[in-house]
Amino acid sequence: MEWTFTARVIEWRGPAPFLFLPMPPGHTAAIKELARGIEYWGQIPVSVTIRSTDFTTALFPKDGRYLVPLKLAVQRALDLSIGARIRSRVRIIGRS
Repeated sequence: MEWTFTARVIEWRGPAPFLFLPMPPGHTAAIKELARGIEYWGQIPVSVTIRSTDFTTALFPKDGRYLVPLKLAVQRALDLSIGARIRSRVRIIGRS
């Protein structure tokens, strides 16, 4: 299964500043169900497409929704910054 959505890039400070794309909370239940058995430490492996760029990462659970981490290489390639409105497609890896 895959989800296509548009959201604004946010920053979440952990040990270092990171940029994320928050998934709509309405997708959380379906993602949890489909990811049963493949999640690790609450993270779910996914394939992401933003514009013409494809990359793999793992969704992070945060405040009742999932966050899509935006790798530094992706941020640079697509000139992404905090507040940018981005359309993306997310697919769980390991499930059809």
